[in-house]
Amino acid sequence: MVFKKFALSLVLGCSVLTVTALAQGRSTKGEKPLSISQGQKVELTDFLIKDRTTIFDFTSEYCPPCRAYADPLYQLHRRRNDLAVVKVDINRPEVHRIDWQSPVAEQYELRAIPYFKIYGPDGKLIAEGLAARQMVDSWIDAL
Repeated sequence: MVFKKFALSLVLGCSVLTVTALAQGRSTKGEKPLSISQGQKVELTDFLIKDRTTIFDFTSEYCPPCRAYADPLYQLHRRRNDLAVVKVDINRPEVHRIDWQSPVAEQYELRAIPYFKIYGPDGKLIAEGLAARQMVDSWIDAL
């Protein structure tokens, strides 16, 4: 009985540590852009990078224009300390084409990708769609 209580405490403690670690990883800028979703619904504000302008890049590996943005966005993330990129993969793992019916694609009513949403360091949406793409393009051009 004592062993069962200890094992349960250990499992619960590890779960709390894992959730805490995940939450901390979401709010800090890593070496590479964070990749989220895999087609599932997601609240973007849960993944804002603390004290940074956060660019959410809705993407699919089956989208040639998305693939063309991959390296420039990585370079932007790496070189600009004030910016962070978070890649929102719209594809569910079992779908091998652009997954327009995925829960996240439907959640954000995506009709074209790459699609960007940009949040300021204060957590407020500052641009999306064409305006966000123009901002991203200007930042990439300035590298």
